[in-house]
Amino acid sequence: MENKTGLMKALVVMPAYNEALSVGHVVRDLKATLDIDVLVVNDRSTDETAEVAVEAGAEVLDLCCQLGAWGAIQAGIRYGLLKGYDLCITCDADGQHDVTAIPVLIRELQNCECDVLIGSCVSRGSIARHIAWKYLRFITGLSIDDLTSGFRAYNRKAMRKVGLSRASLVDYQDVSLLLILKELGITFKEIGVCMTERKCGKSRIFNSWLAVTKYMMLSSIIALCRISK
Repeated sequence: MENKTGLMKALVVMPAYNEALSVGHVVRDLKATLDIDVLVVNDRSTDETAEVAVEAGAEVLDLCCQLGAWGAIQAGIRYGLLKGYDLCITCDADGQHDVTAIPVLIRELQNCECDVLIGSCVSRGSIARHIAWKYLRFITGLSIDDLTSGFRAYNRKAMRKVGLSRASLVDYQDVSLLLILKELGITFKEIGVCMTERKCGKSRIFNSWLAVTKYMMLSSIIALCRISK
């Protein structure tokens, strides 16, 4: 199944919670860049996120309860499976991901021998982010440089694994999910992309040292439990 660009049938999955100020710009940029379907997963926003997304040309999936960023992404990927999409690309609604890189992600995923392709930008982020990356690579053995990037492309094989109920137990889509996918025989690699400053809002993980500490503790417990299995 291919679209007008000759690419396989692909869906951009965009989780959104109170992103009315930015989601419209991101959706319009996507539509202008590539002939691709966009699904905004509205995670119980209290602002006009859903209305703005629809006006910009996206389809909106309204969740009945708030699931968080990863739960919203998983719901969107399950939707993609049901609708017969060959690929899903996860992209943030805050404008930090460069949508012009999506055709590159799709083509690279189709041409390389891997199931998940991660858009990596190691130059971004705070000292806390880089400390977290280094530590998590050490305890997990994962060779991914940008472990917290949510800019990813999944082929249909990976989409099926991501949709499993065991993946619903994950709170973040980075280390925990990558470890699960590795156990299930899913392969992944990363390519360099550019990222920009968020149009609004802040990082859910790296907005304070307290948030980083909580994230590191949870990720460490999950990683150590899986490594010891």
